[in-house]
Amino acid sequence: MTEELDLKLNTSAYLPLRDIVFNTLREAILRGELRPGERLMEAQLATKLGVSRTPIREAIRMLEQEGLAVTIPRKGAEVAKMTEKDMEDVLEIREALDELAAKIACKKMTESQLTHLKTIGKEFEISLETSDITTIAEKDVEFHDTIYEATENPKLVILLSNLREQMYRYRVEYIKKPENYPKLIKEHNAIVKGLEERDESLLTVAMQKHIKNQALAVKEVIRNQED
Repeated sequence: MTEELDLKLNTSAYLPLRDIVFNTLREAILRGELRPGERLMEAQLATKLGVSRTPIREAIRMLEQEGLAVTIPRKGAEVAKMTEKDMEDVLEIREALDELAAKIACKKMTESQLTHLKTIGKEFEISLETSDITTIAEKDVEFHDTIYEATENPKLVILLSNLREQMYRYRVEYIKKPENYPKLIKEHNAIVKGLEERDESLLTVAMQKHIKNQALAVKEVIRNQED
């Protein structure tokens, strides 16, 4: 593990210790401070964070559930590498569920929810000017969550939320590049237009284009990391 890595617990959060440790490690992975293939050694992490090995072990299990860590036999846990296959598997499911959610939301989204979606869209655009990757990602998530909630289907929302966690790492890689921002804004606006006009065909095309462009951009990131 990189000795210079500066990990600090957010002790002000009213969460169980394992969740605080998990959030700390998760952010370090997403920010690239803990890099793909880097060992997650319980003893060293416990020393750096000033906690016992138990919450470290529990946090690593949670990271594995998100696809951010993997345990290698006779080697231990390490930060999971991003692969095209993993991303394609996740996006394949997301595309199908997003399309379903969009069609349902097209019928059920209220004017109030549509107004809220537009507001979030504007907040997302403003966040792009801050260069704060965490805030940008949160606003992007909020944009899509607003659509999911409009389906009024809790089971579908849960499935999409679980999938969202697996996608988060790839989403962050995508939004790290400012050259993608104009395209993101255009795609969000197309999605809003499809919902506003209650046009399922227009909305489906917008959603598919949004996911396809993200996939192409992240594949480039993954290939560059492999070189």
